Amino acid sequence: MHEVEHESLVSRPILSAVALDGSELIAAARHVARGFMTGVQAVHGIPVSDRAMGLVQLVVSELVTNSHKYAPGPCLLDLEVVDGAVAISVWDTDPTLPAASPVDPGRVGQHGLETAMAVCRSFEVRREPVGKRVKATVVLADDPGGHPAGRLI
Repeated sequence: MHEVEHESLVSRPILSAVALDGSELIAAARHVARGFMTGVQAVHGIPVSDRAMGLVQLVVSELVTNSHKYAPGPCLLDLEVVDGAVAISVWDTDPTLPAASPVDPGRVGQHGLETAMAVCRSFEVRREPVGKRVKATVVLADDPGGHPAGRLI
């Protein structure tokens, strides 16, 4: 047997990658996120707070919605557990970088990017050779001090 076969599952990367295309991609993305988070906890034994479970689905939904709304073609959703957090990455074909809208108390809608940025530990956007990638990180454990972004474990 190879040494790698004896390596514990927790020390291996925990990740999921899925290509999304079509009218049900936003619901499918939420379903993938929920399944991934359930597996992180049930299969790998890593605690996932209710806050993290909900926020990962929310952030995935917002990022995939923006991708579907503004970029032609498919998008790619990657989820990975890294250092006590879930890294959410969405790639699409449009090189235009998103920007949060200016504060406007009368504005209805278009708060998805602001919401994602507010609830994530980190948020970045970068152009790629084709399109762009938006990456956000949600920590898995709740912060005993009540910080909305949680705490790293």
